[in-house]
Amino acid sequence: MGLSIFPFIYALIIGLAAVVHGAVGIGFPMVATPLLAMVTDVKTAVLILVLPTVFINTANIIKGGRWEKSIARHWPLALYGMAGSFMGTRLLVTLPPELFRPLLAGVIILYLNSHRLGLGFSWIPARPRLAAAVFGIFAGILGGTVNVMLPALVIFALEIKMDKTAMIQVFNLCFLTGKLVQGAVFMSAGLYTQEVVTTSFPLAVLALALMAGAMSLRDRIQEETYRKWLRILLWVMASVLVIQFGKHLA
Repeated sequence: MGLSIFPFIYALIIGLAAVVHGAVGIGFPMVATPLLAMVTDVKTAVLILVLPTVFINTANIIKGGRWEKSIARHWPLALYGMAGSFMGTRLLVTLPPELFRPLLAGVIILYLNSHRLGLGFSWIPARPRLAAAVFGIFAGILGGTVNVMLPALVIFALEIKMDKTAMIQVFNLCFLTGKLVQGAVFMSAGLYTQEVVTTSFPLAVLALALMAGAMSLRDRIQEETYRKWLRILLWVMASVLVIQFGKHLA
């Protein structure tokens, strides 16, 4: 898999993603996965990110607090995400991951233009339990295949008007449980080797340290600004996916 070819580049990418996650509470796999995929293949990128993501998400859940207003209310979303993550990771193990890039990009772009296109998600707040199942499973499938749960979770959270602290807590719980399931599937498939652990462990420690340093920025960000940043991140993600898929076709 060529895990030892670009150690400095791996560290630079994971460090950048950790700082972003520390500042806004989300975004580590969303930033790191496409950047790592530019210097290695997608499956290797996902394997490398299992351990750093577990470290990052665990720290964010512990730091956030107020679990009674976030995790206690929205824990079924993570449960559905685990089921979706199992399905998605099985697909990643058996199918070319590039097949899922245009699907993800299309869903993001559709949501960001939904009001302009006359397509609404008004049923989400009206039927939150059904929406949690639909978007939780879909988020897990996306996380298992392209390592990015965020678009589906953001759609759900914005439509039910989840507050910033709850978003961070719930998203990180979904990322953590989904990543644990993904790691288990990788191990059962014989893909999570000692070489992967040796490469990813120091990167996980680096990510945790840099994220902790960037956390001081989080409380200075106003909630409306935070929501705008989420939408900007979705546009960036969609653009990266389209570009990578175009390169794959070329």
